[in-house]
Amino acid sequence: MNKMAPSSRRIYVHCYIFNSIWAQSQPNTSSYTNNQLVINSTTPLPCLIANTFNSAKRARRKDARPGELLEAALALFVEKGFTATRAEEVAQRAGVSKGTLFLYFASKEELFKAVVRENISKHYPEWHAALEAYEGSTADMLRQCVSEWWTRVGSTQASGISKIMMTEGYNFPDLVSFYQREVIEPGNAMIRRILQRGVDSGEFGPIDMKYSAYLVLSPMLFLVMWKHSFGSKMPNPTDFVPADFLAAQVETLLQGLTVRPPSPQTHQARAASAASTAIVAKVATSAAPNSNFASHPTALKGHPRS
Repeated sequence: MNKMAPSSRRIYVHCYIFNSIWAQSQPNTSSYTNNQLVINSTTPLPCLIANTFNSAKRARRKDARPGELLEAALALFVEKGFTATRAEEVAQRAGVSKGTLFLYFASKEELFKAVVRENISKHYPEWHAALEAYEGSTADMLRQCVSEWWTRVGSTQASGISKIMMTEGYNFPDLVSFYQREVIEPGNAMIRRILQRGVDSGEFGPIDMKYSAYLVLSPMLFLVMWKHSFGSKMPNPTDFVPADFLAAQVETLLQGLTVRPPSPQTHQARAASAASTAIVAKVATSAAPNSNFASHPTALKGHPRS
């Protein structure tokens, strides 16, 4: 007998039992029915029901396969890297054949692109809509943006995708172009949008939008490399809390971005400095017509000893 999954074997046994009971309880129907489907049927009603159940189950399983393949692919890509992961390994982990995998994805590269879209790219429309509806301060918006990234991407296996691209992308230029288009450019645009909102509202001072976005993204990339390199192998991993690290980075960044009214002490210091500068300038101006100090040969060297 061919091997069956435990669930299929249970259904087979139950079907056999129901078939026996059902057959014994049925009268000879050939004398009063003219329905050829009933007369010619060799499958008892309980098994027809079981077959229908199995067909529906297979249909649901088929619909779920792309998601199962993407989940298996993500786990293996992060665990082994893109180059070292073989298509048959992904299929085996998802519980399907290699041929089934290629029914859904034409190549391993296309499978990787689908993994990126499923775990990162698909979030951007939702994130942009959230920014559009946000009514709080830009500082709070930036805090929430970084926190949301950690919840949705950074703390999950999907964060390993960035490490893959940084360590293996050189050998796969097509994937680099795809990743730049699908992830890097939308991510930079979203950060710049937040920063520009702060500048326009007067919350942030003038900044270089092109490079300031990288100031926000750099701690995230550091965290990705730390997490998927030696972070999990550190002897005391609790000494470094990723969420606290990101919060500290954001607060430090905001200290430099946020426009604050000068304190009274700052006003006093500036006034004293301006007054001192004015006095020096006045003295220099009044002394200039009557003095050749600046051109005297001993002005800077001192008088020679006698």
